[in-house]
Amino acid sequence: MLMLSTKLIHGLQMLSLPTTTEVVDALELYLDLLEKWNAVINLTAIRERERMVTLHLLDSLTPLPWMKGAKRLLDVGSGGGMPGIPLAILSPHLEVTLLEPNQKKASFLRQVKLELNLEHVRIETQRVEQWQPTSTSFDLIISRAFSDLVEFTRASTHLLAPGGAWIAMKGGIPYEELGKLPAEVRAQSIPVQVPGLVAERHLIVLQPVPDPGTKGVSSSTDPERPASTFLAPEPAALVFPEPVSS
Repeated sequence: MLMLSTKLIHGLQMLSLPTTTEVVDALELYLDLLEKWNAVINLTAIRERERMVTLHLLDSLTPLPWMKGAKRLLDVGSGGGMPGIPLAILSPHLEVTLLEPNQKKASFLRQVKLELNLEHVRIETQRVEQWQPTSTSFDLIISRAFSDLVEFTRASTHLLAPGGAWIAMKGGIPYEELGKLPAEVRAQSIPVQVPGLVAERHLIVLQPVPDPGTKGVSSSTDPERPASTFLAPEPAALVFPEPVSS
């Protein structure tokens, strides 16, 4: 356990994130619960705790630099709580909603909320396209292996606040998915490095635009695609307004 804690702390340091005892203990407790419940319900195919540190905790935390200014976060298809739970642990002032239609997985998320005392986290057991909150919209909607980009944005567009954005966590750049996006959605492909992982990771940041000049999106790493709707922001480029109730 000490070796794994050292790996976690080193990974947090590489991501320039806090390594306080409170943060590390909360992340470790989350893994304890994930391992315990995973023996009963299928939360993750990853069984080795060392790999969980890399693929569940550190990977989930890579979007944090692009979340500055966000007030309300929605994790769509949260499953075992990735990335919503790690992000909530590191962002105590962020209102985090975990949307998970599976009742058993939602029960696990409620237990995590209880044992980690995550008062700023809410769990909703709904399908994203059917969920109609009466007084809440989100300035940031995130997903990790939920669906393709078109379905992700289509199913959750009614939950996005004006000026908000989607973040889809992907491996390689999903050029085919990007090419199918409608003209009113622009995209930014941001490469990120997960400490201890030798594999591609990208954040696909999507934002509605009122009158785009061209259809589709492109990546600056693909010279054969036009770049008119592609932006490559610095970590602080996403600036979120005050949340707007729907």
